[in-house]
Amino acid sequence: MQLNLLKAKIHRATVTHAELHYEGSCAIDDNLLDASGIREYEQIHIYNVNNGERFVTYAIRAEAGSGVISVNGAAAHKADVGDLLIICAYGQYDAAEADRHAPRLVYPDADNRVARIAGRIPVQAA
Repeated sequence: MQLNLLKAKIHRATVTHAELHYEGSCAIDDNLLDASGIREYEQIHIYNVNNGERFVTYAIRAEAGSGVISVNGAAAHKADVGDLLIICAYGQYDAAEADRHAPRLVYPDADNRVARIAGRIPVQAA
């Protein structure tokens, strides 16, 4: 059996561009991609904290250190500059791999610079 688990997450990145007429995808600062382990052209799921939109696209690289998070093409209708996004990638793991798996969790600051990296989401308190 294969399990679909969270592989990587960039938590609460700020949209810097929404480019309707750019070729579709989401451009992400190279430093955030590297820190998260999300690969260029990998499928990503995006969850917009501000408006509740959820959509699927793929990642492309933006210049390292630029802080760019650009939602492009038709997806530009789903995000505005300044919105906060959760960007996730998922992977398939067998049961043994799943037992050892820890996702790569990246928490950017307000300028989309890596502020913290973790491997576990804290247990939610009641």
